[in-house]
Amino acid sequence: MANRIILNTVSYHGKGAINEIVPVAKSKGFKKVFVCTDPDLLKFGVSAKVTDLLDKEGIAYTIYSGIKPNPTIENVKDGVAAFKEANADSIIAIGGGSAMDTAKAIGIIIANPEFSDVRSLEGVAPTKNHAVPTIAVPTTAGTAAEVTINYVITDVEKERKFVCVDEHDIPEVAVIDPDMMSSMPKGLTASTGMDALTHAIEGYTTKAAWEMTDMFHLEAIRLIAKHLRGAVENKPEDREGMALAQYVAGMGFSNVGLGIAHSIAHTLGAHYDTPHGVACAMMLPIVMEYNKEFTGEKYREIARAMGVEGVDNMSAEEYRKAAVDAVRQLSIDVGIPVKNEKVREEDLDILARDAYEDACRPGNPRETSVEELKELYRKIM
Repeated sequence: MANRIILNTVSYHGKGAINEIVPVAKSKGFKKVFVCTDPDLLKFGVSAKVTDLLDKEGIAYTIYSGIKPNPTIENVKDGVAAFKEANADSIIAIGGGSAMDTAKAIGIIIANPEFSDVRSLEGVAPTKNHAVPTIAVPTTAGTAAEVTINYVITDVEKERKFVCVDEHDIPEVAVIDPDMMSSMPKGLTASTGMDALTHAIEGYTTKAAWEMTDMFHLEAIRLIAKHLRGAVENKPEDREGMALAQYVAGMGFSNVGLGIAHSIAHTLGAHYDTPHGVACAMMLPIVMEYNKEFTGEKYREIARAMGVEGVDNMSAEEYRKAAVDAVRQLSIDVGIPVKNEKVREEDLDILARDAYEDACRPGNPRETSVEELKELYRKIM
């Protein structure tokens, strides 16, 4: 079977990268831009770093900011209506995964109106047309939504998140500017950074992993281990390192999938509104321990990338433990809680069932079951 890689057509990286947005918009002939962002970024002037550039050059735009941290079906529907009302022809998505995932769903539905029922996009939807031309500008170093073919929407009515995988949703242009991330508070920097680490480790160990994606994922792990602690302290060089790390992880996992740490994290977000990165960070060392016998020698390379010394002289049992311990210690160092007090025993049946049915579960290196998933939830109670 052939391995496939899908990436942005163009991406810009480094301080000042947002200055490329106007030339790109002009070269693509954008007449009316739909700026998709979240209310906090609007309130605190982060989105203005981009809209000020549009104002200066006289590029018309309208702003849509009706987006929750775990974006919902209604957020998407409202966005589609707002896009149509604005007579827009393009999208600039500014934000973390929530804004970008919403923008992706809006862009797909506008280009493929037969999928106006947002639930119809779950899984691998057979869309025919590429989404509305989109420039994605991340403000967090974690989700890598700007370079992935995935997005996640919350179905509030059914208390579940669903994953959409569509090669037509990837933004044509990604602009990764660490200055857009400099205002992230410590907690958000930590949780999104651990989300990026979860992407890298699950992508590296997933069943579909291969040499090219292994290259991306190991480098992402190395960069995150080197830079996340400093990024939480808002050190500029570490902000830049994390901006690159999360993008590199996205280049990999978008093309090979993830595992059950993400399946469980999706359910925690849907049922309890647990921030996605926090949920991933809680589950990652637990799931790594669960999977360790089914990963060959990969934990040795994870441990090496995490900065563990002497791995070549360790037994498989030793380097697997070292990898898990290094990940757990990083999570503790950046302030991620180890328990989720909202999880209740009476919820475990539905949580485990939803996690088992999640689109990320089949990629896990170890086959699992609803009963075994219940046991993993119990470890964070």
